[in-house]
Amino acid sequence: MARRIDVTGAGGVRLAAWEFADPPKPEAEPAAPGVLLLHGLMGRASHWASTARWLAERHRAVALDQRGHGQSDKLPQAAYTREAYVEDAEAALEQLGLAPAVLIGHAMGALTAWQLAAKRPDLVRGLVICDMRASALGSASQREWDAWFRSWPVPFATLADVRKWFGEDDPWVERPHPSRGAFYAEVMHESADGWRPVFDPEQMLATRESWVYDAHWEELAQVRCPSLVVRGLDGELGRAEAQEMVRVLPRGEYAEVADAGHLVHYDQPVAWRFAVEPFLEAVLGV
Repeated sequence: MARRIDVTGAGGVRLAAWEFADPPKPEAEPAAPGVLLLHGLMGRASHWASTARWLAERHRAVALDQRGHGQSDKLPQAAYTREAYVEDAEAALEQLGLAPAVLIGHAMGALTAWQLAAKRPDLVRGLVICDMRASALGSASQREWDAWFRSWPVPFATLADVRKWFGEDDPWVERPHPSRGAFYAEVMHESADGWRPVFDPEQMLATRESWVYDAHWEELAQVRCPSLVVRGLDGELGRAEAQEMVRVLPRGEYAEVADAGHLVHYDQPVAWRFAVEPFLEAVLGV
């Protein structure tokens, strides 16, 4: 089960956080170590459900719907800055009493996590970076994403159509990818004319614009806590760049997951757990 806890982020934005918990422990037992899960662009907290359930066996696991995503507030495009995303995560750690916590981030969420770890080392005791590049992607990448959003055949008539298009028919995908279809089905809601994304694609482009033109190696080098870089063998983060990220991180480690693309934790949840859990045990001692 997950219970919702609202958090007040930067500028007063209302953020929905979801705590995955076992029954409360006796008061005499020490508090479980905190883990904050940060989804990627277009994602939502529920994408972490599988991970959060096994984390909750030993840790206090909270997943955050970041601004513009899931059930958190949708805002004008100017509100989607890197600083705002980092401040939101910072507020979540402090208001929920999670710190010092391990941050687990996928893609954009991973960038937020390492930027926060560099800014507030007192709040972060460990970091897991899942399939996020530190290099600049450039204007061509942003144009490609704009074209991709415009290719979506919205509204979708049914959720089955969502799964089929993103998993099979999307011209930007080289081969069938059922888990990708399921991933996008989770970020759709039913409207009067069919199924549409819970986010505004223009706002997602504005969010992405806040990081694609810059490299983020300097902030990576400022992360002092133990850090694990995880990539899917077929993901967006290449092996050479991932290993360079590990070298730049003062206390970096590396793991890769076979038969996984960009959605590592969604594609191969068991292998993802095997990659991440030993790192958490070493960092948290439980």
